Amino acid sequence: MNFSVLMPVYYGDKAEFIKEALESIVNQSLLPSEIVIIVDGAIGAETQEVLSDYQKNSSTIKIHYLEENIGLGDVLNFGLEKCKHEYIARMDADDICRKDRFEKQVKYLIDHPEIDLVGSYIHEFSTDPQLERIVREVPVQHDQIVKYSMRRNPFNHMTVMFKKSAVLDSGNYQKFIGFEDYFLWVRMIMKGKKFHNIPEALVFARTGQDMYKRRGGLQYFRNEVKLQWYFYKTDYITLFQYLSNVFVRSLVRIVPNSVRSKIYLNFLRN
Repeated sequence: MNFSVLMPVYYGDKAEFIKEALESIVNQSLLPSEIVIIVDGAIGAETQEVLSDYQKNSSTIKIHYLEENIGLGDVLNFGLEKCKHEYIARMDADDICRKDRFEKQVKYLIDHPEIDLVGSYIHEFSTDPQLERIVREVPVQHDQIVKYSMRRNPFNHMTVMFKKSAVLDSGNYQKFIGFEDYFLWVRMIMKGKKFHNIPEALVFARTGQDMYKRRGGLQYFRNEVKLQWYFYKTDYITLFQYLSNVFVRSLVRIVPNSVRSKIYLNFLRN
């Protein structure tokens, strides 16, 4: 089955991490038909060199440069349109795929043609993926995913592979800072799309204090409240669920970063 990999890159991504991410893609047991990289605005010389080297050595790598930074939602919206194939795997520029990730996901989608999107667990790490193995689990079956989505994001975004047509039918990625993926999943559910998570960690996901910092602060919380309000106004969740979700999230977002990291590690892994 032909499939694309969609990976955004921006100035905050480190060249060494991008190289590790690309190495994990080009050495898969099942190789993608194309790797679509969207560069979101200006990047450093070292990052540019890494991308140019990989593009020279692989005809499957296609790089699109945007003059200005437009944000993740708009970048993925643009990138999705650039992907040629019906099946698209998402990848972040600082994570690492397990060698059989694509083989596992493609096989599942072939065996289950009714499924529109499949994700997986992740191994979280901060420095060495071979030594640090904190697993973030997510619900597996469709009904479990739908129920879970009324409280929290049911997918590890960097693990998903989906049908392009299903995403476009649901309105594609849209700008919703910090929650572009969660916003899309719920719209897909409301459109009747079918989901599954493979109960294995198919991606090594880079975490650390910077990630926890991005998930805190007043603006992040405001965006989260806005998203929950959308869920309530579209009758996806009840008023009680809305108030409960906002209350719980307010506690996580306003605490110091060191405390937030402990909450994520000890209470929000599944």
